[in-house]
Amino acid sequence: MPHSSAGPEIERLIALLSRLPGLGPRSARRAALHLIRKKEMLMVPLAAALGEAVDRIVTCHECGNIDVSDPCAICAAGGRNQNSICVVEQVGDLWALERAGAYRGRYHVLGGVLSALDGVRPEDLRIGRLVQRAKEAEITEVILALNANVDGQTTAHYIHDALKESGVQITSIARGVPVGGELDYLDDGTLSAALKARKLL
Repeated sequence: MPHSSAGPEIERLIALLSRLPGLGPRSARRAALHLIRKKEMLMVPLAAALGEAVDRIVTCHECGNIDVSDPCAICAAGGRNQNSICVVEQVGDLWALERAGAYRGRYHVLGGVLSALDGVRPEDLRIGRLVQRAKEAEITEVILALNANVDGQTTAHYIHDALKESGVQITSIARGVPVGGELDYLDDGTLSAALKARKLL
């Protein structure tokens, strides 16, 4: 067995960091060393922020966003368009659309997409809650802003069928979004253009 050059606490920190997206074992080791070198300036406030986040962050029962209040700040905000719901896969996609500033309505986070390969079924997502929300009197449009890949398109078709009876207009963002692309990685201009050019399904 290779001898570890760090104590168990440091090895645990590295192991936890390596579970973050985009960080492999080597990147995690570099990140851990940087945190340790900047202990007072970075590590201590980060630990405090993580502790506070664990205690305070909740999921909005209405839209599925994460915030420190339920309903979240977006659902509670006045002045937003109450007639449309924009459906996204994950919270990161909601944040990307908010960053772009092109949409000022309501949101619905599914929590994933249908995937036979990964065993994700309709009941594993927040599709039932979306159907309930679409039946509210003021809702006239549901915008599907799902990733342009096979699972995203499968999910869009399923939601389209599930909402047929609701009588709402169902639109999809225009495909200026590249096929296989993910909303969270797109620039604000592309997101704005895609939302403005949405079409009926």
